[in-house]
Amino acid sequence: MRSQQSMWRRNCQTVRSYWGTLERGLMRQLRTLTNRYGLSVCAGDLKLLSGCWYVTHGGLLGLARRKRCSGIKTHIVRDLCEPHAWRWVFRATVFTHAGTLGFSGYGDADPSNTSALVRGAEMRVAETRAVNRALRKAYGIGICSVEELGSLPFSAEPPQERRAEPPNGNGTVTGQPRLRDKLCLLIRKYELDPALVKRYAADFCGTEALRDASRDLVEAFISTLAEEAAKDRAALVCKLNSYNQPAEVKS
Repeated sequence: MRSQQSMWRRNCQTVRSYWGTLERGLMRQLRTLTNRYGLSVCAGDLKLLSGCWYVTHGGLLGLARRKRCSGIKTHIVRDLCEPHAWRWVFRATVFTHAGTLGFSGYGDADPSNTSALVRGAEMRVAETRAVNRALRKAYGIGICSVEELGSLPFSAEPPQERRAEPPNGNGTVTGQPRLRDKLCLLIRKYELDPALVKRYAADFCGTEALRDASRDLVEAFISTLAEEAAKDRAALVCKLNSYNQPAEVKS
């Protein structure tokens, strides 16, 4: 209790020196984050951006250390990556205790959703975002991390040579979100298995692989997936799991 009170006083002092007097709602949120997770403004665990608190990668790693996290595993999701367009997707799993199944999170990054300051390091950004989301899920932190933020307000236009589009027209050169981006957002929002979604999409579009489907079919699939997820996620997960079964051998 004394440690919590001491950190709360330090956080209040740091807030006053950085931003002056904040509204009561922000201070209540800060007190909850301080007491529940031991996050320190002075140490850089929290950032105040546009009137909202955000946790940092360092803050999440510090929390994991205090909670005695037993390990973090990351791997690249190759089916969703586009190296020619500098787009990368990672999955991270946080093991809070030895022998547990762990908590998983996905992270994606490309020149359209990262700052120009990290251009060329999109793979590292994607991995960091995945780790952050897995850590937030593992320890029940509802606020977004700084590294998960997009960069549309302040990012420079990505280099032209990195904007190559797939031949089926699933990309865009008009500044609108690509279909793959929309699909990844749905997967992340509803915590779906990317590999199973890909198989469902190919079946829906009637093609061997999703990349062979026309743009109209992909748009229709994304709309259908969004409706099914919003209406009954459990039923959608059951449907996706059916694509995880081995195909029957026909005699």
